[in-house]
Amino acid sequence: MAKKIGILGSGQVGQVLANGFIKHGYTVMIGTSNPSKLSDWKQKAGANAHIGSFSEAAAFGDIVVLAVKGDAAMTLIGQVASALHGKTVLDTTNPIAEVPPHQGVLKFFTTLDDSLMERLQKKAPTVNFVKAFNSVGSARMVNPSFQEGKPTMFICGDNDAAKKEATLILDQFGWDVADFGKAESARAIEPLCILWCIPGFLNNQWTHAFKLV
Repeated sequence: MAKKIGILGSGQVGQVLANGFIKHGYTVMIGTSNPSKLSDWKQKAGANAHIGSFSEAAAFGDIVVLAVKGDAAMTLIGQVASALHGKTVLDTTNPIAEVPPHQGVLKFFTTLDDSLMERLQKKAPTVNFVKAFNSVGSARMVNPSFQEGKPTMFICGDNDAAKKEATLILDQFGWDVADFGKAESARAIEPLCILWCIPGFLNNQWTHAFKLV
C-alpha cells in the first residue's frame, strides 16, 4: 500500500509534486493557509487529493514534502515539528533572498558555511530532512524526458533510511539519484539552484536539468 504524502505548500512546486505522487498511486494532502486557492486543483486531481491546514498535512503524511518559500520554511517547521517527529521530509526549499538577481545570479541569505536545510535540521532535530527537488524547475520535477537520458537529482541528509525513502520516490519520478552524504552537503546542493537559474534569467531557458557523469 502506497504511503500517504503530506505537502506543506500550495504553490506551483507543491501542486506539481502532489500531482506526481497521485499519478504514482499515492494519497496526498496539500497543507495551505488558503484552501480556496486549491479548489480547481482538487477537482482535477480526484479522489486521492485532499486539502488541509499545514498542521493537518504534516500529521497526515507518512512522508512529507516541504515546498514553501525558503524565507518561510523555518517558521513553518517550528509550528509543525511535533507532527513531523521521526518522519522523512523532502526539503525542496532554497534560501533565496528577497532581492533581484544580479547578472542572472540569485542572492542567498545563507553563506557557504551554512545551509537552510542545516538550519531546519537544528530547529527540528527529530525530523529526517532530505534535500531534494531544489535544483530543477517544477516543469521537470516529475518524470522528465530528455534525449540525453535520466537527469541527476542530488540529495543529502543525516538519516540513511530517509534517504532510501527519498531515492525510491525519485526513482519512480524518473531520476538518477546522487547521494552526497550528510546535511552539511546542502551547502553545495542548495546553490545548484543559483546555477540552474542563470540560463533562465539571462536567456529565458528554463527547461534544463543537471546530469552527473
